[in-house]
Amino acid sequence: MFATTLCGTPGYVAPEVLDGKPYSFECDTWSLGVIMFMMIVGEPPFFHEDKFELFDLIKTGKYDTESPMWQYISQEAKDLLTQIFVTNPA
Repeated sequence: MFATTLCGTPGYVAPEVLDGKPYSFECDTWSLGVIMFMMIVGEPPFFHEDKFELFDLIKTGKYDTESPMWQYISQEAKDLLTQIFVTNPA
């Protein structure tokens, strides 16, 4: 079953939701990736004061790896986040 309603918390919402495309459980995986990133690194992967700029960051799937904490993150955790933050869930 697919949904098309534009909803969600700005920093946690998946790109397909923002694009107005039909979405399913994969968008929940994206949101869990955001939570996991914050637990591991201590800050959100996508952040901007302006929500439209934030949405552009999410749509491109580019997240910040410049945090000093990033150097202490295991390669396995980095690989998992890379697999979660894909802009095309198919």
